[in-house]
Amino acid sequence: MKQKLVLLFSLVLMASGLFAQMTDKSASTKKGTLFGIHLAAVDFKTPVTWKNTTSSRLAAKTSDLDYGFSLSYWKGLTSRIDFSTKINALLHDYSAEDRNVATTKTEIGLELEPTLNVRALKDNTMFNPFLTVGIGGGYYTSKWGAYVPTGVGLQVNFNSVSYLMIQANYRWTLSKDNLKDNLLYSIGFAQNFAPEKPKVVPPPPPPVVLDRDGDGVNDVDDKCPDTPGLAALQGCPDKDGDGIADGDDACPDKAGLAKYKGCPIPDTDGDGINDEQDKCPTVKGLARYQGCPIPDTDGDGVNDEEDKCPNRAGPASNQGCPEITKEVIEKINVAAKNVFFATGSFKLLPKSYKALDEVAGIMKADDLLKIQIDGHTDAQGDDAKNMTLSENRAKAVKDYLISKGVPEASTNSTGYGETKPVADNKTAAGRAKNRRVEMTVRNF
Repeated sequence: MKQKLVLLFSLVLMASGLFAQMTDKSASTKKGTLFGIHLAAVDFKTPVTWKNTTSSRLAAKTSDLDYGFSLSYWKGLTSRIDFSTKINALLHDYSAEDRNVATTKTEIGLELEPTLNVRALKDNTMFNPFLTVGIGGGYYTSKWGAYVPTGVGLQVNFNSVSYLMIQANYRWTLSKDNLKDNLLYSIGFAQNFAPEKPKVVPPPPPPVVLDRDGDGVNDVDDKCPDTPGLAALQGCPDKDGDGIADGDDACPDKAGLAKYKGCPIPDTDGDGINDEQDKCPTVKGLARYQGCPIPDTDGDGVNDEEDKCPNRAGPASNQGCPEITKEVIEKINVAAKNVFFATGSFKLLPKSYKALDEVAGIMKADDLLKIQIDGHTDAQGDDAKNMTLSENRAKAVKDYLISKGVPEASTNSTGYGETKPVADNKTAAGRAKNRRVEMTVRNF
């Protein structure tokens, strides 16, 4: 048994060395899938004479051999290693010869034998020796047995379609009570049923072309054969990358448009807005006015952004609004002096109506006018009450003007209480002047 293990170990080492050769990049394609049939002859006599030290070591005669056949499956694992499996059917008197049981009948041993086959050469070589090592098992007249097949073979390759396989294996028994060591010789054919691979015809060498500037555009198609360029521009360069060849570009260092001969869109007035977006291309302007200057709708010389009255002309001194006439200002001031309230109250007295009606008429005649109404008191009494009284009196005037058709948006009222005296609160005359309503008219 020790000798068997040493031999098996040696074969495995040899197979490993050959397996390393599969890294060879020049190796041909591995073997395809094959199915084969083989004639087999089994020899149980020779191993016995070789083990018997008392007699000469003799080979068995032809008459000592038993016969059978095998079906096989082969598959290439690498360019030099194949896997195969055989089903063996062998005729032999196993009971009488191997187990010392008297019998005269011929028995059949059925075996399954997977192996690795390591070739010395690539599969496409015609004559190719190989080594075999594997493990097998079988059923032998109601007994099971196992063995290790090791041996040599010769593969003859006919165009990787048909193969002649010749093998000789020594099969070491692992079940000596049921099966003896034996030699198995076989010869047979294996066939690749895949279609034959067509021969690879190398392509013709590429034609010789000239490309002097090395830009990938052949000289015959290159409009600029001595200057590297782009295929899209027929081999001509485009420094600014605007898609216009430098030879046709009026501004070769600045990206532009074809309609401007490769130059950027112009900005005639230099306001930073190109002419295609500038509604006033010859006059400097602003982007928010699409390249035009700030408009002056009423033409008074004050642009609309600074003009408080953009639709009515007025001097810059009055922020673009028309100046209010002295006559109107005087009428408003006079009317303010004729506004009267009940003592300690914010109720308007009827004698105030005429003056306020005149103010309402002035306001309605000019929709630009706005009026500020301020209420004031003297210093007598509680400060907080005076403040509230002044606010209410100013609001009473505002409400009256609104009731007469003056837009509410054109009016505003504020109370100042006793905080802004115009006369001495220590005298009756001064206090009378401090109890007042002031109206200021403006148009912005």
